[in-house]
Amino acid sequence: MNNRKKDTPYFLLAITGSGKYFLWVMGLFLLPDLLSAQLPEIPTVTGEQQLEAITESNDDAETEDDSFLQSMQHFLKDPVNLNTADAALLKELVIVSPMQIQNLIAYRNLLGNFINMYELQAVPGWSIGLINRLRSIITISSKIEIASSMSERLSGGNRSMLIRVSQVMEQSKGYRLNETAAPNFYPGSPQKLFVRYKYQYKNILQYGILAEKDAGEEFFKGTQKKGFDFYSAHIFVHNLGIIKQLALGDFTVNMGQGLIQWQSLAFRKSANITGIKRQLSVLRPYNSAGEIYFHRGAGITIGKNNWEATFFASYKKVDANFVADTINNDNFITSLQTSGLHRTKNETYNKGVQQQLTFGENFGYTKNNFHIGFNAIQYHFQLPIFKAVVPYNIYALTGNKLGNYSIDYSYTFKNIHFFGEAAVSNNFAKAFVNGLLISVDANVDMSFLYRNISKKYQSLYSNAFTENTVPNNETGMFGGISMRPNDFWRIDAYADLYKFPWLKYLTDAPSVGADYLLQTTYKPNKQLEIYLRYHTESKSKNFNPDILPFSPVVSKPKQNLRAQVSYKINSAITFRNRVEMVWFDKKGQDAQNGFLSFVDIIYKSMLKKYSIGVRLQYFETGGYDSRLYAYENDVLYSYSIPVFYDKGFRYYFNFNYDLNKKFTVWLRWAQTIYKDKKNIGSGLDEIPSNKKSEIKIQLQYRF
Repeated sequence: MNNRKKDTPYFLLAITGSGKYFLWVMGLFLLPDLLSAQLPEIPTVTGEQQLEAITESNDDAETEDDSFLQSMQHFLKDPVNLNTADAALLKELVIVSPMQIQNLIAYRNLLGNFINMYELQAVPGWSIGLINRLRSIITISSKIEIASSMSERLSGGNRSMLIRVSQVMEQSKGYRLNETAAPNFYPGSPQKLFVRYKYQYKNILQYGILAEKDAGEEFFKGTQKKGFDFYSAHIFVHNLGIIKQLALGDFTVNMGQGLIQWQSLAFRKSANITGIKRQLSVLRPYNSAGEIYFHRGAGITIGKNNWEATFFASYKKVDANFVADTINNDNFITSLQTSGLHRTKNETYNKGVQQQLTFGENFGYTKNNFHIGFNAIQYHFQLPIFKAVVPYNIYALTGNKLGNYSIDYSYTFKNIHFFGEAAVSNNFAKAFVNGLLISVDANVDMSFLYRNISKKYQSLYSNAFTENTVPNNETGMFGGISMRPNDFWRIDAYADLYKFPWLKYLTDAPSVGADYLLQTTYKPNKQLEIYLRYHTESKSKNFNPDILPFSPVVSKPKQNLRAQVSYKINSAITFRNRVEMVWFDKKGQDAQNGFLSFVDIIYKSMLKKYSIGVRLQYFETGGYDSRLYAYENDVLYSYSIPVFYDKGFRYYFNFNYDLNKKFTVWLRWAQTIYKDKKNIGSGLDEIPSNKKSEIKIQLQYRF
């Protein structure tokens, strides 16, 4: 065990033999609170900020992909054993960086299995803060994993049935109309229904089925005579001999750095500056309520020695804006729809009108600290796509075929991790993403990422680390630094400079932008955490108050200042308070200010069968441009990130109760009250009131 290996990182060579046990003993004195720490909330504060950033960048659309929350809850019940976990499983922990994963595996290969959780301090990059955030979903065990029989895999896992019902209590315009009064209205009930059955045996076998109905959609009548509007089913198998992964039914595909395909949840810019790299398995099971970002068919990953090969095929019908050409009998599609809503006649008319056939493959080679992958994906559409003839659509996807091909790569040399992806679409447009993660010191990390994506580049279901929602028409440079002067303080900062060489929607000229963030976190103990964040960005957009023939494109700066404190009063009660201010176009003609403050009280005792969460919030902004966001705790596997603008109050109440070891119920009530409004929303969603209230009930039965 003490023999030096060629691929051993330089910082591990000095730790041999008895030194390992010395570090373990020292941990007893350095970390007296580690074992007594309470289970952290999922997600963490950093995770909440990342989810808020996703909602803001997606034009206020909250993701329905709850796979991240499902994984975290599964790991709470079946923690990841760091003595046996491979790199693929460690990537599922999400908040662990590539260098931290490689350092842990290198340490384990050199010195053998870990003896105790305290020993993780000796792994380079594994700080006390990281260990505390992970300790409820990881474990150190010397137990030898015995290969399970097929009967045990099929019967020895966890089964659960989850039912969720939610409804906005005020009746919007769409429910008050009828077929004779308007061509479009909501014929269905206002309840949103969600049902999911899931079986999971460790990290080896998973299968399940779910069904969902959105508010306003019909149920066992009209256009939905089969009941729910959306059904999904999947079977997913891990580590079946040389078969590393086998997916049947619905699954997601994630390749490289997201330039050609990334369907799972992917974080964007945040205080977690080392989270710039996309890292997940190519195939993952899908059993969420979102109706767009997944494949339906079959996929398989085969691995032997240092090689892995993945193949997948998918066929599904997707929503699209359908145009019938009755003169030439040449029907076509103007755009693909992503809302998943099928309430009105127009929405149901466009449901599943486009047929999409997809093929793809990935070949990967990994040895020591080096990885290279070759990726390809092809789409075939039944109907050709022809988007509206406007300048910003000149280079948009057209026709009935799309192909993307890429090479992704990564290499770790000592304390530097290099990664990237080079891609091309079938119109020969190119896209590049290259990044660096550097551990400058035990307490200092840096990250850099450069992207250069052609205005002609086309992709579908992609999600790279870009300012744009999809990788297209962008060049930029991101740089971040994270410093931990001591165990109590943490300073995170980044700068991102980018430009768009071609026009964009609502931006009628090439434009540039800049984004800066500075966050300081103070955590002197496990009871108290305070962070202060300053965020400023400047984006260009059309601004034409004088109604000129051509809209001038001007830069609109925006600054945010946020302070948040979380204090654990005792083992059961947590207090949290946030104050945030925003200034939009502070010295310009379109100046707006905004303010938001909330107070949370969370009661969660390990000795009680119930928990309670309450929030009281006030917000006031000058308009939509000075809007603010705030993550809200919700029922299990769910969260809310509403957008707040104008003036009003909001409060919510969460309650859950364990009736017994198998049956749990959740109740949530949330209400927003606007001070100077008589109507909320617009179109068919307009509510003739200054209040908007939502109730949500969830039941879960574990077999």
